[in-house]
Amino acid sequence: MRGYKELISRDTMFFDSAEPFMPELGGILPSVRVAYRTWGTLNGAKDNVILICHALTGSADVDAWWNGMFERGGAFDASTDFIICSNVLGSCYGTTGPLSDNPLSGRHYGPDFPRITIRDMVRVQRLLLAGLGIDRVKLAVGASLGGMQVLEWGFLYPEVVQSLMPMGASGRHSAWCIAQSEAQRQAIFADRDWSEGWYSSEHPPARGLSAARMMAMCSYRSFENFQTRFGREFQHGHTFKTESYLHHQGRKLVERFDANTYVTLTRAMDMHDLGRCRGEYEAVLASMQLPVEILSINSDVLYPKVEQEELARFMPKSRILYLDEPYGHDAFLIDVKTVSRMVREFLDGRVSEAHSAA
Repeated sequence: MRGYKELISRDTMFFDSAEPFMPELGGILPSVRVAYRTWGTLNGAKDNVILICHALTGSADVDAWWNGMFERGGAFDASTDFIICSNVLGSCYGTTGPLSDNPLSGRHYGPDFPRITIRDMVRVQRLLLAGLGIDRVKLAVGASLGGMQVLEWGFLYPEVVQSLMPMGASGRHSAWCIAQSEAQRQAIFADRDWSEGWYSSEHPPARGLSAARMMAMCSYRSFENFQTRFGREFQHGHTFKTESYLHHQGRKLVERFDANTYVTLTRAMDMHDLGRCRGEYEAVLASMQLPVEILSINSDVLYPKVEQEELARFMPKSRILYLDEPYGHDAFLIDVKTVSRMVREFLDGRVSEAHSAA
């Protein structure tokens, strides 16, 4: 694995599968490495497992990007739960992805990394859990790309997972989201350093990846949030504060993420469709028999609440909660206190106060 090693926590563990992995869209990975973190202790019955699925540019280091969720009596209580999160297949934080060495070619995969899907990510997570001797998960929880994984867990391994809590996610990627992702990818491809994906670590397509992140940030927040936070105020002379904010976010991502990885994961998200190869979409949703707690963010312009309400309408054992905050899609990372309470109430079988239509 080239690059980004210094960003991986020292507490990260690794699981290696020597068996070839066949992505569902074709190609082959001769072997797979999975980076993962755990908190708490696995009990004797091995039934106190909470599986966290991370979002697009996330990692297994949940205590860094969702820190407020870890507390006694909160969503992730290490005194009672065994909490696990793995870096997804195709990412750049320790799990096999475009930056990994390709044993068939003698160089890193780069753009040769096979097309993968959300289902492939979940299949690799299942390999990890099986390798750890875990055959029961009491809750799978995650937001955005993580929420898509959570939903796929319910259809791929209903005999393993006992309940699902997807947040800010849809059951199939919309044309709106696909268009957003494609525009971001084209920004990366237009960078003169892209080199068809064979860029060097010394000269990555930094401007393209930065622009892609800036575009994404405009959909991760909301009109109200940008107006309230930045308005038309200037910073550093003739630069608007909102411009400065976007450039800052772009630079931050370039420092910690890989462009081929960004392309790989956004393409996987575009393929997300619970009905694909399973049948008529609504009928597939109706077949879900697990308890599902769906968190919708009222101000989310990327995955609007109509998509979560669609899931709740067709999934027979589901409930929907609303997070009424002005922050947009990223609200699950901001109003952590409320989100933590909602998760714990679901785990404890209690009805959240926020369980009402907005």
